Amino acid sequence: MPVDRTSDVTGAVRDLLRDVLGLSQDRVDAFDADTPLFGALTLLTEMEDRLDILIEDDDIDGETFETFGTLVTFAEAKVAH
Repeated sequence: MPVDRTSDVTGAVRDLLRDVLGLSQDRVDAFDADTPLFGALTLLTEMEDRLDILIEDDDIDGETFETFGTLVTFAEAKVAH
């Protein structure tokens, strides 16, 4: 179910990482803006569905998945449009 535009995008991205990548809630809760990620492109489709956004190929670069913070910043920018 898509996230309401007024919802907490950070929480939605945490849920996404937990569900799609099979991470524990404790591990995901410990992420901060500098936590390195690992280029998990499989997140894109689920991110589109949950946040009700469209991600174009040109939107994505290596920095998008560099850290938890960069992923949240990317998601917040897409939700704002």
